[in-house]
Amino acid sequence: MDQKFYNAVEASPVIAAIKDMDGLEKCCQVEDIKVVFILFGDICSIDGIVQKLHEAGKIAMVHMDLIVGLSSKEIAVEYIKNNTHADGIISTKPALIKRGRELGLYTVLRFFILDSIALRNVEMTDHQYAGARPDFIEILPGVMPKIIKRICKKSRCPVIAGGLITDKEDVMGALNAGAISVSSTNQDVWFL
Repeated sequence: MDQKFYNAVEASPVIAAIKDMDGLEKCCQVEDIKVVFILFGDICSIDGIVQKLHEAGKIAMVHMDLIVGLSSKEIAVEYIKNNTHADGIISTKPALIKRGRELGLYTVLRFFILDSIALRNVEMTDHQYAGARPDFIEILPGVMPKIIKRICKKSRCPVIAGGLITDKEDVMGALNAGAISVSSTNQDVWFL
C-alpha cells in the first residue's frame, strides 16, 4: 500500500464523493478535503474533472464503473491513467483493481452488502481479492456499524464505509466500528 494515499485517507475521516459539477466546485473550495471519489462523467469530461481536482490539490479517484463510455476491460484502466492522470480508481471489479495496481494507481475495491450471502462472500473472498491487492475496500451501505465491525475484524485490507451516510451519527458509527474513513455525496457531511 502506498503510504501517502493511506495517510491522506486516514487524515480525512470524510471523503467527498462527487456526483455532479456542483459537487466538484464545492469540494475544490474546501481545503480539508484531501481525497475525492469521482462518481460521474464520461470519457470526454473525466480528464477535465481530474485536472480541476489536481489544481485544487486533491487526490482524484475515478469510479471506473460509473464513467460513461468506459468498458469493463483492463484497457479502460490504462485509458484513465494515460489520458486523465487520475491518482487512482474505484471499482467493483477485482480485475480492474489488479490492473490499476500494476499501473501504479491507488485502488479501492467496492462491495455492496445487500444480504447475508453478500456479506459471506466479502468475508470469504478476502483471500480472493487479495490477488487484486486493493489499497482499501469500500463497504456499502455505510450505515451498518455491526457489519462494518465484523468485516474490519476479518479483512486484511483497511475499510472505507460509503452509501447512505447522512449525519454525524452515521459517520461516528462507521468510524467507531473500525472504518478508517467514510465516503459521502452528502455535502453537509463533508463539513462535519
